[in-house]
Amino acid sequence: MVTVVARTGVKKDKGYLYFVDKNGNVARAKMSRAGRKKGKTRVEVVNRANVKKERGYLYFIDKSGNVAKAQMARGRKAGKRKAAKKKTVKRKAAKRKTVKRKPAKRKTAKKRKR
Repeated sequence: MVTVVARTGVKKDKGYLYFVDKNGNVARAKMSRAGRKKGKTRVEVVNRANVKKERGYLYFIDKSGNVAKAQMARGRKAGKRKAAKKKTVKRKAAKRKTVKRKPAKRKTAKKRKR
């Protein structure tokens, strides 16, 4: 379940990664592309949302540009694992066409005279 934490309405530009930084602000960094040097990029704060982060939640920027949070999946429940198992179906191997090839000609080594 996703809940909107702060209404910021940030307009997203192409080529940038938008995220909520450790201070709770909306920030962006230029995405890596081919030919660009590797290393840290400059992080630019777009909007000061000052969101207080709770443990166990994932904070992100939704499609409308607001800060939202979703509960992170931690661990598994025993009952759900059995239901997720699927039966394995054995498939017959596809027949391959056999192509007859001519044997390679071997070159005979010349005898040396002594």
